[in-house]
Amino acid sequence: MDEFDFYPQKPDLIERESRGSLSSTIFSMVLFVMVFLFVFADSVRFVAMLLIVLVIHELGHYIMMKRFKYKNVRMLFIPLMGAFVSGSKSEYSQKQSFFMIAAGPMPGILIGSLLILFSQSFDSTAMFNFGLIFSVLNLLNLVPLDPLDGGQLFKLLLRKNHELLLLVFAFFSSLIIIASGWFLDSYILIIFGFLMGFRVRSLQKRYQMHKDCIEEEVNFRITYKKLTNKEFSKIKTIVLQHTPTLAKYIEFADSSEVESLLASQVNSVLVTPTVKDTSLVFRIILVLFWILCFLSPIILFYTIDKTWIEYAVSNW
Repeated sequence: MDEFDFYPQKPDLIERESRGSLSSTIFSMVLFVMVFLFVFADSVRFVAMLLIVLVIHELGHYIMMKRFKYKNVRMLFIPLMGAFVSGSKSEYSQKQSFFMIAAGPMPGILIGSLLILFSQSFDSTAMFNFGLIFSVLNLLNLVPLDPLDGGQLFKLLLRKNHELLLLVFAFFSSLIIIASGWFLDSYILIIFGFLMGFRVRSLQKRYQMHKDCIEEEVNFRITYKKLTNKEFSKIKTIVLQHTPTLAKYIEFADSSEVESLLASQVNSVLVTPTVKDTSLVFRIILVLFWILCFLSPIILFYTIDKTWIEYAVSNW
């Protein structure tokens, strides 16, 4: 017999498309600048340089997402934190994801290296310092820590879905960020590290639900559209078991609101399928480029006159 005879029809998932993407980007950018200028009132030039570096970095992600036909692509700036680009697909490609992630930091490192390299020829300390900001921020972003681009590249390099390993990776990333903030006396890094800690707790809960799905022989590596009524019903039960407050809330909420909420919660448990379409050679080349990026400051140090470096840094 058909499964509809045993399980009720799953509710429709309401996917809200982002509207006013440009206006929200501009608003977040203005807010980002205002907060930075409030905290660092005497560093207008630095804030301007920082904004340009972030815009170019995020534009790399944005352009690649558009190129690979991601949906609901948007760019937002977070005061004192940075910026990010978000988007989604019904199925991800590992190769496309590599290009999308690398398109953020690698162009910035190239631009920074060129600015530093030619700064002496133009006798411009501003060019040198601008290149230094480009290089440092993008190199830091390539450090293999979650949720930095380097952390995303590390996770993509794994051929299999080692969810427990990724959970541990996220946990230690948050600890390292907190420790770095403590060492550098940066309360912003410390706060960010603790926020990462809350995310780790959310990842742990999701990991436990995935374990339950495996025990129930429910496929959770699937899109909501392809989810059967039976799979939806089982995942919904697992979600309610792990979220007692949600179970209490739906007892009194409106039925239409409950359906929408449950669809959203079940969808959050699902893992969007990723096509493993990269060869070993491709991943080796990527790792070599990654290493080359970290070696670029050393190469520049032996290329540029040391006296010029000292002069440019002292005239920040």
